[in-house]
Amino acid sequence: MGWYQILCLLCFHFFLHSSLRFALPLCPLDQRDALLHFKNSFVLDSKASDPCHWHFIDSYYQKINLVKSYPKTNSWYKGMDCCSWDGVACDDATGNIIGLDLTCSWLRGTLHSNSSLFRLRHLRSLNLFGNNFVGSHISSNLSAFATLTHLNLSSSSFLGSIPSEISHLSKLVSLDLSDNYIFDTHPSSYHRLENSIFTMLVQNLTTLRKLVLDEVNLSMVSPKSFANLSSSLTYLSVCDCSLGGIFPDAVFRLPSLTSLYIGGNYNLYGILPKSNWTSPLESLSLYSTNFSGEIPNSIGNMKNLTILDLEDCQFTGNIPLSMWNLNQLQVLWIDGNSFSGVVEFELFTKLKNLRKLYVSQELNVIYDTLEYTFPKLEVLSLISCNLTKFPFFLNSLKRLIHLDLSSNGISGEIPMWFWGISYDTLELLNLSGNLLEGGIQLLHWKRLSSISLWNNSFHGPLPILPPSTDSFHASYNNFTGAIPSLICQFSSLLDLDLSNNNFSGNMPLCFGNLTNLRYLKLSDNKLQGPLPRSLVKCVNLSTLDLSHNEFNDVFPHWLEARQLSYVDLRSNKFYGRIKLTVLGLSFPALESLVISNNNFIGRWPTQVFSNSSLGIIDLSNNNFGGPIPLPSPVTYYYSIASNNITGKIPSLICNATQLEIIDLSNNSLTGSLPRCLTNFSTDLSVLNLRMNHLEGKIPHFFSSRSGLMTLDLSRNQFEGTLPHSLVKCRYLEVLDLSHNQIEDTFPRWLGTLPDLKVLVLKSNNLKDLLDIPRGARLFPKLHILDLSNNNFSGPLPVNLIMNLKGMMNGENVQDTSLYMTRSFRESIYENSVVVMMKGLEVELERILTFLTIIDLSCNSFQGNILEVIGHLHFLVGLNLSHNHLTGSIPPALGNLTNLEWLDLSSNKLSWVIPRELGDLAFLEYLNLSKNQLTGRIPQDKQLSTFSRDSFSGNPNLCGTPLPKACPSNAQPPSPSSLLTFDRKGHEILFNQKIVWMGYASGIVIGISIAYIAFQMGRPKWLMQGVRMLESRAAEWIEKSKRKAIKFHGQ
Repeated sequence: MGWYQILCLLCFHFFLHSSLRFALPLCPLDQRDALLHFKNSFVLDSKASDPCHWHFIDSYYQKINLVKSYPKTNSWYKGMDCCSWDGVACDDATGNIIGLDLTCSWLRGTLHSNSSLFRLRHLRSLNLFGNNFVGSHISSNLSAFATLTHLNLSSSSFLGSIPSEISHLSKLVSLDLSDNYIFDTHPSSYHRLENSIFTMLVQNLTTLRKLVLDEVNLSMVSPKSFANLSSSLTYLSVCDCSLGGIFPDAVFRLPSLTSLYIGGNYNLYGILPKSNWTSPLESLSLYSTNFSGEIPNSIGNMKNLTILDLEDCQFTGNIPLSMWNLNQLQVLWIDGNSFSGVVEFELFTKLKNLRKLYVSQELNVIYDTLEYTFPKLEVLSLISCNLTKFPFFLNSLKRLIHLDLSSNGISGEIPMWFWGISYDTLELLNLSGNLLEGGIQLLHWKRLSSISLWNNSFHGPLPILPPSTDSFHASYNNFTGAIPSLICQFSSLLDLDLSNNNFSGNMPLCFGNLTNLRYLKLSDNKLQGPLPRSLVKCVNLSTLDLSHNEFNDVFPHWLEARQLSYVDLRSNKFYGRIKLTVLGLSFPALESLVISNNNFIGRWPTQVFSNSSLGIIDLSNNNFGGPIPLPSPVTYYYSIASNNITGKIPSLICNATQLEIIDLSNNSLTGSLPRCLTNFSTDLSVLNLRMNHLEGKIPHFFSSRSGLMTLDLSRNQFEGTLPHSLVKCRYLEVLDLSHNQIEDTFPRWLGTLPDLKVLVLKSNNLKDLLDIPRGARLFPKLHILDLSNNNFSGPLPVNLIMNLKGMMNGENVQDTSLYMTRSFRESIYENSVVVMMKGLEVELERILTFLTIIDLSCNSFQGNILEVIGHLHFLVGLNLSHNHLTGSIPPALGNLTNLEWLDLSSNKLSWVIPRELGDLAFLEYLNLSKNQLTGRIPQDKQLSTFSRDSFSGNPNLCGTPLPKACPSNAQPPSPSSLLTFDRKGHEILFNQKIVWMGYASGIVIGISIAYIAFQMGRPKWLMQGVRMLESRAAEWIEKSKRKAIKFHGQ
């Protein structure tokens, strides 16, 4: 055989051997079929992988690479070897499937416990991150994966308890169960881990190197268990887990630990070890925990530390100098603590590798004029640092990507040098919450993508944005003119907020060019006209807020944004009928529908919302008719107020057990109140049925578990007595039952409600005396009390008034907010009340927190006006008109320095008008008409500003502004020199001489009576005599008073 033939034979054997060696076996058919069955059990939905689409330019700590989102299972076909399928990895020797990576694969559906997935028993790695398993529970069948080393079920909408079988996976090296929750799901359903299971997990997973449980509920887990974690652990992250207790410092000494993230656990306590830290530690995050004490000097020994996040902890003392020796530190976040001393900003420049620096006002930083150098700084956040001008050292920063100077006091125009900061690198700029002004023509940066200018005083036309802009927030400024059509060129825009400015005119017709737009907010401007139909091309729109403008159009049912979840068109001029069938078909993801204060008409089918996911339904202030459209089972804000809704309130409304606000006011509803409505939900905070035609008795079934804060049943036809079960509503703040037919006495038992602020019971049939026991501590926070137009009688309630501490010292009156509003998730509910204010009945659509009113008018109260009323220093309005009050106006009313209106008309008040009323600088309305007042009208200060109507109907009054002139010698006396009052407001006479005569007579008579009583034992005739003396003394005092009035008043 020739050498040529031998060479060919050798080559043939070589290639034959090579082909046999490298030929890979096909995956087993049963495993292929299991994958195909798994594929067919889910639908593909790009929104299911939203966690993969979130626009993170940068994480808190380090650069991240966004995972590509696409349907990997589209490559799975029966005729192909499954080892070649996307996301599938096989063993080279056996062909068994050992790896399944379905990260961000658009899977939506339930992962059942009998899923074919669990037939893949050779799996070593399983990654299901970024899908939506719609609340599935993690199956106990995970134990079938005995050889599993890597398991990632994060961000995939798993709920419920984590099964104990997960602790049987003893070969696990990496376990990630983080970020599994569903928005608007009750926290009790969140992913949770029991203490016993976590203990077993720690004991069994001895080779575990990475453990990530962020957002898993660990409230039942003892932190002590963490001390027993595997010594091979390198990465531990348990952020935002409701972990509570004392964190063991032994974790800081785990020999292999490089990354420790335990932030967001507000009830987690601990201190940093003073020595023996684990030397490999590179990342430490304790944000929003209760770690306290001083930062030890030993932290300077952590030479490998690159990330240090101590934000919003309880650390005190000085920052140790050793910390400035952490040469490898790249991320430093130390704001929100209680450090003492001052820190010179120059110290931060010692950290030469610093990439990210977060500082706030709690750290007392001193800035000087030095040009600080940060050669690698990429992120600088100086939020709320009391800056008044732009620090000039910013001009030396050449690599900035993220600059946040928000919530400072920087004023004036932006300096020219600022526009050149990091010109080639800056991507995020936040100047919001300052005092900046002037116009902006052009934002120059080449790569700028996120811009926040809101809450300043910029004016002029909208600035030209960089082409790379994807987020622009400029709300709460003074930008004017039309929205320029130039904005349509920025096709990369995702978020656009121009709300609360002064833009006018129509929306640009080219708005549809912004095809990537997700968030559009143009509310609170002066925009008008129809909406541009080009918006139909904005198919990715999820939020549309056009509220508080002057748009004039039909409902935009023509939009094709199937991801639209939030629509707010309130307070415009939208009109016509809404195509209800299109509403559900075009917007299947709709979660909030707010179309109040427009001109919509039509009827809503009763079950129109039954299958929707609407959490907010606000149809108020339109012209809708017909019966009540029932809210969705998931609705929590429901208002159909001020329409033409008729019929009865169906008891089926109680099936919406997540309701927090129900407002059916100002309609034409009839019938009785469903019994279930007062106790069907512990979440119900507001029930407003005002101004309907409801009748019958108010149900007596308020639950002790009630969360009710506002109950308004006013202006109906309810009858019977007040339900005593209202006292169980411990959170009640506003109670308005006015204008009904309730027959009862004063409900002093309501005074035990600790937060009751508004009590309005006017225009009912309440009767008898009005007071509370002396010494009782009731109604401590009340600041609106309206009992007018009832049948109360007797003296004014001295003990009740002495209990109104909130009106006396301002407690609970000076609130941090201006109005009594309720914040519920994304919505705000504004309480309202109808009061008599300055002689007119006024509906306060928003109740001012500092508004304090007492209205006891139109009853049958008798006796004197109480001097103790003068102690209610925060009182704004007082109305005691149309009663049978007698005696004088107490000068102590001059102490009501916040009083804006005072109505004492239509009583039987006598004596002179006290000059002290002139000291009421804020008094705008005064009505003393139709009494028996005498003398000259004082012309002091504020009293000189009122018209004759304030004093008419008092025949014995004289002087300006009345036409009756006073005698030339008539001088109004100083009332305080003639009268005093006891603590109950009763008058004490007059003249000092009379007082001494009374004392002398009293002593003589008293001694005589005492002697007779001692000798004879309280005989009947003596008691009759004493009563006769009392009666004559009273007559004598009254005659003396009339003489004094006659003498001084003419």
